[in-house]
Amino acid sequence: MCTGIRFDDANGNMYFGRNLDWTESYGQKVVITPRGYKYKSAFLGEMANSPALVGMAIIAEDAPLYFDCANEHGLAVAGLNFPGYASYAPSAIDGKINVATYEFPTWVALNFTSVDDVEKTLKDVAIVAKPINQNYSVSELHWIIADSKRSIVVEYTKNGMEVFKNDVDILTNQPSYDWHKENLRNYMNLFPNMPKEVKWGKASMKAFGSGSLMQGLPGDYYPPSRFVRAAYLNTHYPTQKDEASNISRLFHTLAGVAMIDGAAVAIDGSFEKTIYTGGYSSRTKTYYYNTYEDPTIKSVALKDYDLDSTRLIIA
Repeated sequence: MCTGIRFDDANGNMYFGRNLDWTESYGQKVVITPRGYKYKSAFLGEMANSPALVGMAIIAEDAPLYFDCANEHGLAVAGLNFPGYASYAPSAIDGKINVATYEFPTWVALNFTSVDDVEKTLKDVAIVAKPINQNYSVSELHWIIADSKRSIVVEYTKNGMEVFKNDVDILTNQPSYDWHKENLRNYMNLFPNMPKEVKWGKASMKAFGSGSLMQGLPGDYYPPSRFVRAAYLNTHYPTQKDEASNISRLFHTLAGVAMIDGAAVAIDGSFEKTIYTGGYSSRTKTYYYNTYEDPTIKSVALKDYDLDSTRLIIA
């Protein structure tokens, strides 16, 4: 499953984060791709002299397979489950910039510094259903890409490349982003304020307490429900100023859509839960994360590592 969010602080710095919801851990670690590392793309050859990246990943064939990552310029990307809707090119397409599914987040973060630049290029991109090796299947995903100004959603479907302006800065899972955005219109009645006293005939009535105008906000784990709940929480959270307050906002908001063990059964009979929550601060170039087993928030700051190294760094 999964949920991703983005927001700005009072000074225009971006905070970006996601929950990874699944039945088991992949053995993921925080991985830094330093500037000196030479990434070998499946179709595009060697990528060198790129910005440093940090995010949550597993490593295969000496390459980082990022679930989510951000570069030192403040561009971030996360892949979320999109089964039944993602439909990639079966092979490379002549005349296109061909990017394998497993490397799409890395390719974005290595080659661009802004959402504007990514969006301009995507019209020429084909996402190809190619695994990194026979041990990994092709994941059906869509992606949220964000910077300090805005975010977009990228979906590669039977219609080809589709890019959506994400003005609520939220992404969950299927169905498509445009469906989720349209569905928000069903929840226009939600409001955070206390209602005024009302009269029904001679009877005066007051609300029991705060939250009465939130009735109807879905609380289940279904992707459309998490999209609505995350959009409400993210867009109504008061703007914060300092780093600690914004990291608190990030993790509290994502906790509002986190999955608890035993509540929802996956198709194979196992329970889904939020394996980890991770996020990036463009203000301090720091990646923050916690896990289901250990809710303590840990941090990995790019400034603490040799970013000119030629080897991947496991933080």
